[in-house]
Amino acid sequence: MIVAFSVTPIGVGEDVGEQVAEAVRVVRDSGLPYRTDAMFTSVEGSWDEVMAVVRDAVAAVEARAGRVSLVLKADIRPGVTDGLTAKVRRVEELLGEE
Repeated sequence: MIVAFSVTPIGVGEDVGEQVAEAVRVVRDSGLPYRTDAMFTSVEGSWDEVMAVVRDAVAAVEARAGRVSLVLKADIRPGVTDGLTAKVRRVEELLGEE
């Protein structure tokens, strides 16, 4: 599965980069394939692996803020691996055919 998620600390001011970096550190240290962009981090793995990473990322932000907002979107497709790169590669291939 692939999960795209965003963890936002509430009540720490406008600059939340330090808290968000802690969440991304958890994802990076998990060893699972991931991508981070300006709005979300996507991580790929089994249900248990991915949900553990999301839980730990939320906990890391929660340790620095009393309140946390979590947005999560999941693509659950058994048997698919390397979806993070394969999906993007397919769209790029299609765009190249135009």
